[in-house]
Amino acid sequence: MEKLCNFNRRLLLFSLLIFPILVISKTMPTQDEQSEIISRFQEYLRINTAQPSPDYDKSTQFILTQAKSLSLEFQIIEFVKGKPLVILKWPGSDPSFPSILLNSHTDVVPFEHSKWIHPPLGAHIDEQGNIFARGSQDMKCVGMQYLEAIRKLTIFGFQPKRSLYLSFVPDEEIGGHDGVEKLVYSDVFKSMNVGIVLDEGLASPNENFRLFYAERITWWLVIKSTGAPGHGAKLYDNSAMENLFKSIEIIRRFRASQFDLVKAGLKSEGDVISVNMASLKAGTPSPTGFVMNLQPSEAEAGFDIRVPPTANTESLEKRIAEEWAPASRNMSFEFKEKDTTVDHLGRPLITATDSSNPWWTLLEEAIKKANGKVGKPEIFPASTDVFYFRQVGLPAIGFSPMANTPILLHDHNEFLNQAEYLKGIDVYASIIQAYTSYIPSRRDSLPRDEL
Repeated sequence: MEKLCNFNRRLLLFSLLIFPILVISKTMPTQDEQSEIISRFQEYLRINTAQPSPDYDKSTQFILTQAKSLSLEFQIIEFVKGKPLVILKWPGSDPSFPSILLNSHTDVVPFEHSKWIHPPLGAHIDEQGNIFARGSQDMKCVGMQYLEAIRKLTIFGFQPKRSLYLSFVPDEEIGGHDGVEKLVYSDVFKSMNVGIVLDEGLASPNENFRLFYAERITWWLVIKSTGAPGHGAKLYDNSAMENLFKSIEIIRRFRASQFDLVKAGLKSEGDVISVNMASLKAGTPSPTGFVMNLQPSEAEAGFDIRVPPTANTESLEKRIAEEWAPASRNMSFEFKEKDTTVDHLGRPLITATDSSNPWWTLLEEAIKKANGKVGKPEIFPASTDVFYFRQVGLPAIGFSPMANTPILLHDHNEFLNQAEYLKGIDVYASIIQAYTSYIPSRRDSLPRDEL
């Protein structure tokens, strides 16, 4: 098996050498062209698509304008009224091959205007070339890099063999239920015949780009405690608050044990189970706040839990039932959201990173051809729309070409340096060229061997 894998890898690398390569990464745009590229990015960033009231009409019109300028085919789908998915297509010369899908979401998270040094929708460029805006990292940059990479390739006369799709989807920041979740089960998606999906990753503080082959899934847990009410001055056992505090302390110790593995460098953040308390609810309301001399009969706490696909979920559920919220302490629990760690066939939601997956090898080689460096494969620490693609059995990779950049998604003063943004366009041009030109050695094995 090892010899076969090595042979397949050599064959794949040989195919990378023989298909025509356009020397694009070494061709720098003129100053005027760079200004136009940055200006288009700024225009997209200035469209207010922040939740909970994203201006999807405006973002959709902007994307369609870009598509028309590139002569791309396009369609708009609304599974839910007012939440458009924009799908662009660059037709390949051989549509019988499975297609490539580059996904990005158009919505962004809210912002606190007063906490930013530059307006969060201003797309201001400072003296260091940093572009400040909500969405500059998450993930309007990647959506625009897809488009600019196509623009660059068309200028050089490149024609893809496989069809390339770009999807601009709504509501990723609130779960993607009215966007990608509905898309992957639609007839439209089936007709696209997708073979590989690329979606968002994370910025890298060092020179290596980060590639993600899996991600932690979301469990939103609420634990509740009950007990007899009592006077605020009374000391007694098994009050609702006492029982809840015991559980919070047990959970805190578990969280610390996981975090210690990360601090010690034994595991990355995506490899451990993270638990963070997100809400605390107790007390009897009064016109001035709360009744202070009454111990409440009910209390609850909410936790955001992120579980890697490599974790033993049965063991975690048992821990929750027996330690975190045991009925013996008048505790109960419920999940507000509880995603699965396996796909529709019961397989872990993991994309292969070895030679059994040609798309991973192609991606690494394409990045290197664009003078990029690749770090160790990682599990994405949060959840993205990639979850839904993997759930239907598709290989999917998270990647955002942002090296030497602090991780600022969802943070105040989110920014991306314009030089890194421009470099990412070259990287994606290299990836698109490699992916859409790839022809496997055994034509009759498609599409199953690819998946």
